[in-house]
Amino acid sequence: MLNNLTECEEGEGGPNSQGDATSKESSPFINSSTSDVEKSHYDGKNMALFEEEMDTSPMVSSLLSSLANYSNLTQGSKEHEEAENNEEARKKTVKAPRMGTLMGVYLPCMQNILGVILFLRMTWLVGVGGVLGTFTIVFICCSTTMLTAISMSAIATNGVVPAGGSYYMISRSLGPEFGGAVGICFYLGTTYAGAMYILGCIEILLIYIVPGAAIFKMEGLEGGEAEAALLNNMRVYGTIVLSLMALVVFVGVKYVNKLALVFLACVILSILAVYAGVIKTSFDPPDFPVCVIGNRTLMSKNFDICAKTIERGNATVTTKLWRAFCDSEFLNATCDEYFTNNNLSQVQGIPGVTSGILAENLFSSFMEKNSILEKRGLQTVLDPDTPPTNTNRYVLADITSFFTLLVGIYFPSVTGIMAGSNRSGDLQDAQKSIPVGTILAIATTSFIYMSSVILFGACVDGVVLRDKFGEGVNGNLVIGTLAWPSPWVIVFGSFFSTCGAGLQSLTGAPRLLQAIARDGIIPFLRVFGHGKANGEPTWALLLTACICESGILIASLDAVAPILSMFFLMCYMFVNLACALQTLLRTPNWRPRFKFYHWALSLLGMSLCLTLMFLCSWYYAIVAMVIASCIYKYIEFCGAEKEWGDGIRGISLSAARFALMRLEEGPPHTKNWRPQILVLVGLDGEQKVEQPRLLSLTNQLKAGKGLTIVGACVEGTYLNNQPQAQKADQSLRKLMEVEKVKGFSQVVISSNLRDATSHLIQAGGLGGLRHNTVLVSFPKNWKQAEERHRCRNFIEVIRETTAAHLALLVPKNISAYPSNGERFTEGHIDVWWIVHDGGLLMLLPFLLRQHKVWRKCKMRIFTVAQMDDNSIQMKKDLMMFLYHLRLDAVVEVVEMHDSDISAYTYEKTLMLEQRSQILKEMHLTKNEREREIQSITDVSRGSIRRKNPSNVHAQRSIADESVIGSGEEKPEEESVHLSHPRQVQLIQGKNATPTPTSPTSPTSPTPAAMTPGEGVQMTWTDATEKANIPAAANPESIKDLFNMKPEWENLNQSNVRRMHHAQKLNEVILKKSQEAKLVLLNMPGPPKNRTGEETYMEFLEVLTEGLNRVLLVRGGGREVITIYS
Repeated sequence: MLNNLTECEEGEGGPNSQGDATSKESSPFINSSTSDVEKSHYDGKNMALFEEEMDTSPMVSSLLSSLANYSNLTQGSKEHEEAENNEEARKKTVKAPRMGTLMGVYLPCMQNILGVILFLRMTWLVGVGGVLGTFTIVFICCSTTMLTAISMSAIATNGVVPAGGSYYMISRSLGPEFGGAVGICFYLGTTYAGAMYILGCIEILLIYIVPGAAIFKMEGLEGGEAEAALLNNMRVYGTIVLSLMALVVFVGVKYVNKLALVFLACVILSILAVYAGVIKTSFDPPDFPVCVIGNRTLMSKNFDICAKTIERGNATVTTKLWRAFCDSEFLNATCDEYFTNNNLSQVQGIPGVTSGILAENLFSSFMEKNSILEKRGLQTVLDPDTPPTNTNRYVLADITSFFTLLVGIYFPSVTGIMAGSNRSGDLQDAQKSIPVGTILAIATTSFIYMSSVILFGACVDGVVLRDKFGEGVNGNLVIGTLAWPSPWVIVFGSFFSTCGAGLQSLTGAPRLLQAIARDGIIPFLRVFGHGKANGEPTWALLLTACICESGILIASLDAVAPILSMFFLMCYMFVNLACALQTLLRTPNWRPRFKFYHWALSLLGMSLCLTLMFLCSWYYAIVAMVIASCIYKYIEFCGAEKEWGDGIRGISLSAARFALMRLEEGPPHTKNWRPQILVLVGLDGEQKVEQPRLLSLTNQLKAGKGLTIVGACVEGTYLNNQPQAQKADQSLRKLMEVEKVKGFSQVVISSNLRDATSHLIQAGGLGGLRHNTVLVSFPKNWKQAEERHRCRNFIEVIRETTAAHLALLVPKNISAYPSNGERFTEGHIDVWWIVHDGGLLMLLPFLLRQHKVWRKCKMRIFTVAQMDDNSIQMKKDLMMFLYHLRLDAVVEVVEMHDSDISAYTYEKTLMLEQRSQILKEMHLTKNEREREIQSITDVSRGSIRRKNPSNVHAQRSIADESVIGSGEEKPEEESVHLSHPRQVQLIQGKNATPTPTSPTSPTSPTPAAMTPGEGVQMTWTDATEKANIPAAANPESIKDLFNMKPEWENLNQSNVRRMHHAQKLNEVILKKSQEAKLVLLNMPGPPKNRTGEETYMEFLEVLTEGLNRVLLVRGGGREVITIYS
């Protein structure tokens, strides 16, 4: 049977996980490793038909057995504890989990959700926001977490979820980019939650338990000085507490685990004490009087008796309160005007649930910073023109309050819903426990919060509710004044609760960071994947403590709460998005056991999260989104590529399918036309690209945009040559990455290269997303025999692109083209616009100049005028045309006059036709035919030099013009057979003799008849042999010879004319564009029959002779550029 696979990703940092690139998640399915013992299970099992596949396809019995024993668990905190106590524990097999729904999910979620905000800020929220406003906030936030829990339950029950919690679920549902970004946000949220809990702990300690422990004394300080002293105390003590907590976590998680139940008990006891106090107020409200002068609430520390004077014996004595507002203790002292004009009164702080105070607390009472806390409904005498004095005697608002601020402060109190899913690896049945436990915990805590809002508003007076630090009730914790049997139950309960929550955050956050680091999706975080021998994330803990310290330095609980709200809300938003996407895409693997979900609920939850983010703080929301976006782009460009079957890949497939179907609706408009290039490259014997500069040119043409397919051909059969094709594909991909070409590679295997190339042209692309342009290099050394097949393939490519209405780009001398790293600081890109075939010639220079290589080059356009053309008008029209095309270019019209066809043209054409005729008529072996082709090439060059002495700078000697292989006599069995009466023979050198073929074969001319300047003579016949040789020997009779040669009369006049025009056009191009960085030129079409292929190639050679970089262009038969917007 398959082994019991227990390795997986460490949920929040397993020691053996290295990411999913090599599928570290253990799997009992196909392609899992099997032992030799397992293979023997086929023997005697009636499985002979399948024995050849036993390596890849396990037996069903083995599969079921492995599934039954399957556990995808991590070395959790319990194992860390064992590892510390017993060195041998690390070698033990991880035991099956035993935690159920109550202990594994429900209680941890309760502990994480109920916390510092409930004890320190809930009463203030009710007092400032009113019962209705606060209930709305609580309802929205609880609804958000409930909808998120529903989405999370669907994801968590869709298969086995290893420990890793929300990060694992999001990353596997939305991909590594979203998973990494949201995972970091969740990590930052958990870390800042630790800072918030520590700040709450210090606030309870310094304000309610031991106020005298403050290092920076606040007695006698007013306004900003008192606030600064309080914040400095928070910073100092917060840093100390953080250091102690980090030390406890570093020493051992076992202490945190042992104290977890104690802290949870403190939370539950505190909440029960509050409910007991509420019940008690209905029949015996506690006595918490609040002293009010006029309608202003007084600080209780400034007086002992709520009166201006008291009767002591028969005398009237002033009180401490009198001395606070007057300049002396005597009755005739000068006192504060408001103090003099208004009477003192006492308000019962907790009138009880039956008092009807709820009606007074229904609506909001937002306050400005440093405004005086006032009691509604009391009369006051106030001069509106007199500024308030002695404000430090009153209870003041410490911050400016408004609705969205309350949302940001409250939302952290509903976070913590992931506590159960974070422990998924320790649950007995995670797919059952996570949905039930999480949803029950949220329902319970939501009831607690909503009932608290109503009960606080019904029991406590508004001035006490709005008194954030209890300054008007003798410095008591406001919620503590309501508790029974004593306020200290709440004080100490909330203190230990915040301590426990802070420890939990410092325990969970490093493991989450370790899990992200070990996934390998964020390269610079990999160092934090390491830890102690037992897997404790030491480096991650250090970073967490540093980030937590930044939150403590902020020092204000109200300022830190919106920050972590942003990160948690973003995490919850993407949980909802993941569920909605998986549901809408209907991927086959989306089969959650939890059935009570719907994509509309997930989208509603996502919308609520996004709304709450901007309600809490729009600038924090933008900062959080920027952080997540930066991490997303960093993972996209630098992170390791993962394939986790995520929903984003599913979106891409759906969007691609939709877009392809839309493209099928019709051809793109001219304005949307862009070159979608199929690059045909050749491969060498090692399956490497022969012309890498083709991809450089592709990058310069495309600038990384549009479709690019790099195609290559492998000769052979698919079954035999698949490894070579894979190697070629890897070579193409590597080169594309080096040249920064964004596109696809495609390798086709066929019995011959010609068919493979044709298949690429026909089948490249998909649907409407197909190539419209083919880029192929001009065949190098096409005249050599071993390159003849490439020449034929090249011409067939031209024919096929023409038939398919595809544009064709043919760079000649591709090795001379610049690489992507080169820069032209000056120069020109010259366009020779001979014929109009769609405007591609105009568009290509514009595209090239978008790239940094060609950016400094200027564009010049040349067009050719005939004798009957008005060249001046042509230039004006072309300039106007370019103006409408929004192209900047210098325009020049070149006039080409009719002239007599030169002897060079006739001689060149004659050589072409003779070469074709000889190859057609001679029945030679392959090696001899190759030698004949080479000799014809050399003879052609020698004849051109003799007939055009002006183009020859130095006369070569006879030895220089001799051809390799001259003087060799061919054996009789390989003699030349001529089929025409007028026999044509070739003299390869002055010592060569023709091989006789018949008794009437002509004899070779004598050496005396040949001058040193004419070591080679092309052709001769019986009738003209004697006339030709003496004439050629006399340089003065060359012109007459040109007019006399009868061979020229039998030439194909079409070829003569084409050669003439190619020569003339080449002369003009050389004259104007010799120094151009690139010349773009219309490419003439190939011959319709295959007998003129060599002639066509020679035409192209003559047309481009002497030019360094030439790009021959053929349009696809449609307009690709337009003057319209």
